[in-house]
Amino acid sequence: MANTPDRPVRVRFCPSPTGNPHVGLVRTALFNWAFARHHGGTMVFRIEDTDAARDSEESYEQLLDSLRWLGLTWDEGPEVGGPHAPYRQSQRMDIYRDVAEKLLKGGYAYHCYCTTEELDARREAARAAGRPSGYDGHCRELTAEQTAAYQAEGRAAIVRFRMPDAPITFRDLVRGELTFTPDNVPDYGIVRANGAPLYTLVNPVDDALMEITHVLRGEDLLSSTPRQIALYKALTELGIAKSIPEFGHLPYVMGEGNKKLSKRDPQSSLNLYRERGFLPEGLLNYLSLLGWSFSADQDVFTIPEMIEKFEIADVNANPARFDLKKAESINADHIRMLDAKAFAAACEPWLQAPHAPWAPEDFDREAWERIAPHAQTRLTVLSDITANVDFLFLAEPVEDEASWQKAMKGDPAALLTTARARLEAADWTSPESLKDAVLKAGEEHGLKLGKAQAPVRVAVTGRTVGLPLFESLEILGKEKTLNRIDAALAKLTAA
Repeated sequence: MANTPDRPVRVRFCPSPTGNPHVGLVRTALFNWAFARHHGGTMVFRIEDTDAARDSEESYEQLLDSLRWLGLTWDEGPEVGGPHAPYRQSQRMDIYRDVAEKLLKGGYAYHCYCTTEELDARREAARAAGRPSGYDGHCRELTAEQTAAYQAEGRAAIVRFRMPDAPITFRDLVRGELTFTPDNVPDYGIVRANGAPLYTLVNPVDDALMEITHVLRGEDLLSSTPRQIALYKALTELGIAKSIPEFGHLPYVMGEGNKKLSKRDPQSSLNLYRERGFLPEGLLNYLSLLGWSFSADQDVFTIPEMIEKFEIADVNANPARFDLKKAESINADHIRMLDAKAFAAACEPWLQAPHAPWAPEDFDREAWERIAPHAQTRLTVLSDITANVDFLFLAEPVEDEASWQKAMKGDPAALLTTARARLEAADWTSPESLKDAVLKAGEEHGLKLGKAQAPVRVAVTGRTVGLPLFESLEILGKEKTLNRIDAALAKLTAA
């Protein structure tokens, strides 16, 4: 469904620097970025770091590094700058104080002197009477005498925004028309008693001053939208905002047990996917399918193809389930889509310390370049490459007892002895010749190729599964292959 905006698109991605980035956050960034790129708009990257107790510089750096790795570039924000700098809320406190004062002077906000105990008691009474338990407007119309009395008691006041006494209706870009009645959206705090601005103020103020046109965010923030629309209207009437943005609330991402995926779930951590060797393109492809689809019959596509087709109106409002197996499958498809040079380069980190179990001087680049094309079709994630090629660079194959027990059944010594003799006489410039040698050795012992090659594979590579065997033997070389078969025979004899 096409939906061409009637003004230049400006979206924002505004995370808080608390902990490691998670995939739900990345999905939000991706949809904003794709929407902006599709419409030739502007992506604003803003850091919401007003919570000094939870925010950290390390997390801030991780956010920037993660977006760079994913390729989700921003047009305004940290390191890039822009006409609405600064883009870290901790550096914009004077702005928020000024706006709060204007809201108070304009009658859009008021000081509230209610204590926590008083608020709790009135909420409990409202619940008992079956009424909404939100703020009851107690301090909305205080007289000068009442205000003075509270101040004389030494009470500290927060600043509350005055919600309109009428329903608020808006068209959500994902969910359609929504209406919130006044009894469900009471007056709310925007400044703490110590003068610190709350998210409820700083987020809409920044959106207004940065001229954001579309707010695309998680469904968990839907309930705050009517409050923000009322604040935008006030900011517009005060001449601070030019217009009210459109909103689109993205569906929840569900994890195991059909529960909302949270930061505490291991599979939600972006770092997990980086460490395992997901390609940015593969991960973004999968995350885009959490609430959106490219087409009914195509799940794998490039990011430029996504940008070309992405429309926020096509996002499904229903919760999306995170499926790790599908994410891995799509990533494997993207690995196969790389050209040979890009694939080899992408694998490099997993061929070096600390991932590689071999010494740097034992890495044979020529052997790697020869084996790489055979490995590319076998990987799910890039980190798989280490175990697939370690037999080439280690002095001895990895000892995997389960593989040994599985392969060395029947009379493996007799089979290996025959296979060794035939391999020694084979043409080592031809994988077909090596295959024929093992095939004929198997026939001598009444075994088909699959059964005959299993002991050879484990003797040479240490595992029952891996890259194409005969191409691997050719690249490893005659001398090392025969020496490893000899070592396996010695082990069998000693058993």
